[in-house]
Amino acid sequence: MAEIKTKVTKASVKDFIASVPDETKRKDSLVLLRLFERITGEQAKMWGNAMIGFGLYHYQSERSTQKGDWPLTAFSPRKQNLTLYVMPGFSDLIDLLKNLGKYKLSGGSCLYIKKLSDVDMKVLEQIIKKSFLEMKKRHKV
Repeated sequence: MAEIKTKVTKASVKDFIASVPDETKRKDSLVLLRLFERITGEQAKMWGNAMIGFGLYHYQSERSTQKGDWPLTAFSPRKQNLTLYVMPGFSDLIDLLKNLGKYKLSGGSCLYIKKLSDVDMKVLEQIIKKSFLEMKKRHKV
């Protein structure tokens, strides 16, 4: 049975953010950390070595035998972009995305933003909140 490699760790979220080399990404990550904690009411945890997750649900893949735990929502300050994980996908967020600002989408759940000054923070907050509440509802968390 395939097992997911990215798991929650005991690593310090603040130490991880402090180690981000790019100053803008580091500052934006601190803003995102506070925003995600406020919206979700969850304590941030490191998932693997580069993802900051909030909440948890158990899943079983529909395409393989893979199953495991995963954050309800998350973000990561990657080299190229800030990556926000919008787990339910974007089909219910089209109207909000129109007003977000500069971003890219990839895969089923990745929202890429270069820097927070490129987006409308009130719209971003709505996207995170709607996504998080939908995941809680779907997984009865």
